[in-house]
Amino acid sequence: MRILGIDPGTATTGWAILDEKMTPVAYGHISTDPGQPESQRLFEIVRDLESIIEKYHPEEAAVEKLFFFKNKKTIIQVGQSRGALLLTLSKKNIRISEYTPLQVKQALTGYGKAEKKQIQLMVKNILKLKTIPKPDDTADALAIALCHLNSRKISRLTENFR
Repeated sequence: MRILGIDPGTATTGWAILDEKMTPVAYGHISTDPGQPESQRLFEIVRDLESIIEKYHPEEAAVEKLFFFKNKKTIIQVGQSRGALLLTLSKKNIRISEYTPLQVKQALTGYGKAEKKQIQLMVKNILKLKTIPKPDDTADALAIALCHLNSRKISRLTENFR
């Protein structure tokens, strides 16, 4: 079982593939040129995501859910990127789960208001990486995938008690 974690964005979309045993298979980010029209940037994100899916064959995806943004322009752009990503995953028949930043922080640190640096250190330590993945969007995608794997384990445990 492979999980695809995604931290959506128009300028930078972080992605990560983890296997069921929390072993990183691959991770990175998709960057788009801010000088390009919005439609071209979304096309690039979808094209690159399709390549990642074809190469690594994830069965499930975990995507960060929008919750609140101070900058209205940013939320619209992230929302467009998120929509393109969700549509692509659906077309590829990949099961999608969504997590808020609070849920991701809670899953990795036990504290929903953890700082970004704490999350990055937990990602590095849990996955036994030599360094914190860069850019931040990549580390966030790994955190989202880890959150999903934790959620799956808890779901299986609770099913056993029914």
